[in-house]
Amino acid sequence: MALAQEDINYIESLIRKVLAEQPDQFRFDSRYDLELRERTIRVEEELKHQRELMLEGFKQMEKRFEQVDKRFEQIDKRFEQVEKRFEQIDKRFEQVEKRLEQIDKRFEQVDKHLIQITTRMDRFMFWSLGLTISAVIAVLKFM
Repeated sequence: MALAQEDINYIESLIRKVLAEQPDQFRFDSRYDLELRERTIRVEEELKHQRELMLEGFKQMEKRFEQVDKRFEQIDKRFEQVEKRFEQIDKRFEQVEKRLEQIDKRFEQVDKHLIQITTRMDRFMFWSLGLTISAVIAVLKFM
């Protein structure tokens, strides 16, 4: 069966129509692919930005930790200074205790000396009284 020219023209027009529709589908798919690629690029850029923000945050945290470490070092130095002051105060208290012990020894010496003086005074008074009574008796006897 031979086809008439009209049929051939009709078939060609149908093929052209189908072919014309197919590139639209390919174009649609390529548009969709382009959109997906653009979205992927945007997501990647956003992730890169997020990574940069996180790195910056980590740097700031590192700086903060360094500041905290410096602060702790300062506090440690202050504690060392306070410990040195306490040690100095302890040494001074030891010196004061030694002086007080020396003063106690001196008071003990003074007490012993006063006891000796009191004993001598008692003996002197006893002898003075004895001599005075002897002298009075001797004067009364010779009178």
